[in-house]
Amino acid sequence: MDSDLEEHLRAAFRDKLQLLHAELRAARGGTVPGRDAATLLPSARVLLKRREVAEVEQELQRQREEFRQRMERLAQRREELARREEQHRDVVLKFDASLQAAAARRERALRRADEQRARAVAQETEAARLHRELTGLQQHRERLARRLRSLRRFGDYLRDALASMGQFQDVLAMLVHFGVLAGARAALAQEAEAGQERLAQGRAQLQQYQEETSTELQGTNSELAQVHTRLEAARQDVLQ
Repeated sequence: MDSDLEEHLRAAFRDKLQLLHAELRAARGGTVPGRDAATLLPSARVLLKRREVAEVEQELQRQREEFRQRMERLAQRREELARREEQHRDVVLKFDASLQAAAARRERALRRADEQRARAVAQETEAARLHRELTGLQQHRERLARRLRSLRRFGDYLRDALASMGQFQDVLAMLVHFGVLAGARAALAQEAEAGQERLAQGRAQLQQYQEETSTELQGTNSELAQVHTRLEAARQDVLQ
C-alpha cells in the first residue's frame, strides 16, 4: 500500500513538473513577446533560469509539504488503526477471559450441584437407615416393656418369698442361691445322664457277649453232636 501511494505521488509530481514547465514557457513567451529565448542576453537567461529553478523549488517544496502532510495523516491513520486493533484485541481478550471465567463458574456450579445432590442422597439414605434403626429400637423397647410387665408378678412373688424365708438379704442373693442350686442340679442331671449312657453301653456290651457266647455254645453243641454221631457209627461197626 505504501509503495502504491509513493508511486502515485511520484506520477503526480512528474505531471505537476511538466505542467509547470509548460506554464513557465508560456509565461516566458508572454514576458518577452516577439523574441526567442536564444536572443535573450546571458544575464536575462540566467535570471530566467533562476526564476524557473526558484519556481520549481517552490513547487517541489509545496509537493514535499503535501507529501509530508499526507504521510503524517497516513501515520496518524496507521496509529489510529493500531490503537483500534489493540482496543479490539483487548476487547476480544477480555471477552474470551469472561467466557472462560463464565465456563469455569458454570463448571464449578455444576460440580457443586452434583456434590449437593450426592450429599442429599447420602443424607436421605442415612435418614432412612436411622429411621429403620429407631423403629427397631422402639419395637425392642416395647417388647422389653411387655416382658417387664409379664415378669412383674414374678418379682412380686420373689419379694413375697424373700419376706417369708427371711434367710436372704435381697432378691438378688436369693436368685444367686437358687442359681447355684439350679447349676448343681443340672450338673447332677448331666452326671446321671452320663451314668445312664455308661449303663446302656454296659448292657449293650453284655448283650453282645451273651450273643457271642450263645453262638460259641451252639457251635460246640454242633461239634458234640457230630462227635456223638461218629461214636455211634463206630460202635455199630464194632458190634457188627
